[in-house]
Amino acid sequence: MSGVNLPAVSERVQSLHAQMTLDEKLAQLVGYWVDQGDEVVAPMAGEMVTSTGYEEATAHGIGHLTRVYGTRPVDPVERAQWLWDEQRRLRERSRLGIGAIVHEECLTGLAAWKAATLPTPLAWGAAFDPELTEQVAAAIGRSMHELGIHQGLAPVLDVVTDPRWGRVDECIAEDPYVVGTIGTAYVRGLQSAGVHATLKHFAGYSASQAGRNHAPVHMGRRRLQDVVLPPFEMAVRDGGVRSVMNSYAEIDGVPVASDPELLTALLREEWGFDGTVVADYFAVAFLHALHGVAGDLGEAAALALRAGIDIELPTGDAFVAPLRERLAAHPEEMGDVDRAVLRVLSQKEELGLLDDDLSSPPARVDLDTAEMRELARRAAEESLVLLSNDGMLPLEAPRTLALIGPNADAAEALMGCYSFANHVLAHHPGTPLGFEIPTIAEALRTELPQASIVVERGCDVEDPDPSGIPAAVEAAARADVAVVVVGDRAGLFGRGTVGEGNDVDDLELPGAQRALVEAVVATGTPTVVVVVSGRPYAIGFMLDGPSAAGAVIQAFFPGEEGGPAIARVLSGSAAPSGRLPVSLPRSAGAQPYTYLHPVLGGPTEITSADNTPARPFGFGLAYTTFAREDLEASDAATDGTVVASVRVTNTGERSGTDVVQLYARDVSASVTRPVAQLLAYQRVTLAPGESATVTFDVPATRLAFTGRDGRRIVEPGTVELWVGASCADRETETRIELTGPIHALTADSARVATATIAPLVREPR
Repeated sequence: MSGVNLPAVSERVQSLHAQMTLDEKLAQLVGYWVDQGDEVVAPMAGEMVTSTGYEEATAHGIGHLTRVYGTRPVDPVERAQWLWDEQRRLRERSRLGIGAIVHEECLTGLAAWKAATLPTPLAWGAAFDPELTEQVAAAIGRSMHELGIHQGLAPVLDVVTDPRWGRVDECIAEDPYVVGTIGTAYVRGLQSAGVHATLKHFAGYSASQAGRNHAPVHMGRRRLQDVVLPPFEMAVRDGGVRSVMNSYAEIDGVPVASDPELLTALLREEWGFDGTVVADYFAVAFLHALHGVAGDLGEAAALALRAGIDIELPTGDAFVAPLRERLAAHPEEMGDVDRAVLRVLSQKEELGLLDDDLSSPPARVDLDTAEMRELARRAAEESLVLLSNDGMLPLEAPRTLALIGPNADAAEALMGCYSFANHVLAHHPGTPLGFEIPTIAEALRTELPQASIVVERGCDVEDPDPSGIPAAVEAAARADVAVVVVGDRAGLFGRGTVGEGNDVDDLELPGAQRALVEAVVATGTPTVVVVVSGRPYAIGFMLDGPSAAGAVIQAFFPGEEGGPAIARVLSGSAAPSGRLPVSLPRSAGAQPYTYLHPVLGGPTEITSADNTPARPFGFGLAYTTFAREDLEASDAATDGTVVASVRVTNTGERSGTDVVQLYARDVSASVTRPVAQLLAYQRVTLAPGESATVTFDVPATRLAFTGRDGRRIVEPGTVELWVGASCADRETETRIELTGPIHALTADSARVATATIAPLVREPR
């Protein structure tokens, strides 16, 4: 044990650890997937899962129980009874009496049968509302805690890099600050309920080559430090997250699961993380099977432990028999095992799993409470982004409405890849969802009772067959208004158009959906298009030009209340307030693209290829208009704080919510800098004619970047600041000077910009 970097642990944990045999130690470092069968709900699951029986696997205890509720449609109350009995068995019949950590997916709500399904994380980003995200996560955490679940495998803090990647719907935004603030809010909310959050996927996963899942990542240190890592650092330092999951990625040839520079030197020694690192499912075995950096599973286990992975999930493919055999030949590696065991025992002590639990399982549970549905409604409404509107929205009580498209009357179209319905129930046809999720068609009939609504599918999501389009065109031609609902169907590994393993090489709407939209618009009937999707598509054709629709709404898998939210926004009962958390792509050929590009990363006169997005990051219209004026900001020291204020006025005739966005550009620096960078943001709701002064206190460290020597620094110099309707809109602007010497960031440097709102001031229009 000498020379091993051990965590600080209690005397109780030290005493427990001292009693443990090797078999008991290894048992604490693995999970067991009790219900795993033939369903494909994880990459290569059928090839990788151990065949060890449950009784044999838990003879010496067990570290984790994998997805007890989330693998099959099991009744939550009956499953809770089994789980409580099993925890008692582990405590009473295993020699040391240590209970198991139960982990579940919870990205869009608890991924269990009958549980509420909320908007996907890309919708969190579109809402720009960390406070609401924290409330949603707290409600999810309370439902998990009630069922005896200790750890949630969320949030995903991967920064969106390429919309061709199938897992974009699991991500929050293309901006690391938005990802960090909203992701950290989720962590705080979930952990407030006593459930440990798990950051995914540390790090670089979303930057894969050509947007392909598990593909290599080619990335320099500067992009890694300035774009990829900050959200994770924020969630560790400011959110106090208790668990981290490694990325499947290999960065410049080094698989993250075997990288001590990331998992130990950075995460633990520099950032101070003192929780547990869990392996993404089968990631340890992949070091041998896919990456080829380990000759066998025993070597893969040794590499992962040495790097800093503590727990192998979902099962013990490498950390049990192969590792035991490895240790017989390499006893000097036992220190890595002991370090991981102490971390796991400390986590179990923190969760109360080392104490006697005489409680009873819940006799009844409601996983879709009125509170949850209200949060789902608010989250869905705030996330809807109005991309264009020629004045036809909100709808003026149409007598006849043609509702067209493959997603118009499909509940599954409203839910993301990691919803229980699309992740698990897709393998169990005929099983009811167990909760209410009105389709857009059902919601519109409720919202517009006076209208005669005719539904025509027109085409399927994926099928290129256009034979249903003529009927849709006929219905549109006879109607006062046409609403066309197109987009995605979430699934996994080839089942669906978006989701884990569903990567694409173009960004056209799947199947015959573009032809459907163009045909309906060509009828001349006023047309609204609603895109319900998990990624942004190249839909510029419906925003501008001869095929432009009267209005276009983007919805990122808005969940169980998404249908009513869309209906309410269409009718005007609710107003759109979402903003694009990702740039709306011009084409697949322009990818990867980010608004955080230097001058040469955007359109220039020295190339004929134009990558200007169809709509920029931060864009979103409202049913009113806003004026942003009088931006003022203070000069600041490189280690100080910039105070910026802007006056925002609702200049329209309806109440509305603006997302006030403060951007910056470092005019001259020692390395190239982005043409725009979001510094801070704040939602502000204003009545007609009402004004508010929004004041942002922005640490100068928000302008930090990795210098030529590899250190993160803030340089003195001129910085342009502006506020507008998006990153591309400089409605009001100013300049400041950062003064003093170059400031090198330290462990104590601030990273979070806090925004405070001055009292609203009513002024005559």
